[in-house]
Amino acid sequence: MADTSVKIDDTTRDRLKALADGAGMSMKDYLARIAAEKEVEQVLDTATAAFRRVLAAPGILDQFDADFGGLPPAPGHQTPRAA
Repeated sequence: MADTSVKIDDTTRDRLKALADGAGMSMKDYLARIAAEKEVEQVLDTATAAFRRVLAAPGILDQFDADFGGLPPAPGHQTPRAA
């Protein structure tokens, strides 16, 4: 894959460079990681929106309970005690 240039202002370049340096990465690798993370965020946002639409459907939770017996009971609060 060929490299290319992107025009950004000096302040943004400096911020990205500082972030890349802090992560111990080159700017090229850091920007690739950010792009991959943003793609995952976009997929998760789409999935979340679909999940919310399904949950908003009338009767869907009642039907889930009828089909699968509802959610398991929440475990009691168990906090370890110091000796």
